[in-house]
Amino acid sequence: MFLKTYNENKMDYKLLSEKKQIAEVKENGYIIRYFENPSEKVQLEAVKYNGHVIEFIKNPSEKVQLEAIKHNGQAIQHINNPSEEMKLEAIKEDGSAIKFIEELSEDLIFLALEKDPFSIRYIKTPSEGMLKFVIRKDWEVINYIENPSEEIKELAEIHKELQGWTI
Repeated sequence: MFLKTYNENKMDYKLLSEKKQIAEVKENGYIIRYFENPSEKVQLEAVKYNGHVIEFIKNPSEKVQLEAIKHNGQAIQHINNPSEEMKLEAIKEDGSAIKFIEELSEDLIFLALEKDPFSIRYIKTPSEGMLKFVIRKDWEVINYIENPSEEIKELAEIHKELQGWTI
């Protein structure tokens, strides 16, 4: 609506008041890329629209970064040196967000696997305990495990049978 008119008239986005900027990002958060130095209020509204919008915000505050992650865990890929709290929030929102996180504690890994057992594919060297954990949650994860041990294969077969699949 307003954005379309704005583009057609090629008006300067710098002329928008904070109130109008907020209205615009509520409609389409990605428009923030055209705002020069948007306020934290505008930034927060934009990341509520879609966490990935954080990519277009220069030097977002920790509050804005955390809000982006809470709305889309995978937005953590656009954040340099995320805090432990940010890592936790990203994984709570989306277990597969671990693919964008370096230096994961075992607790964070297990949280991710609890949320999404298929996240095992993003763990470089999963422990036998992690493999057993995900197989018990969903036997089909076996398809994402590189060179599973015989014990893991047997566990997958057992859980396959328990879930009513015929072998």
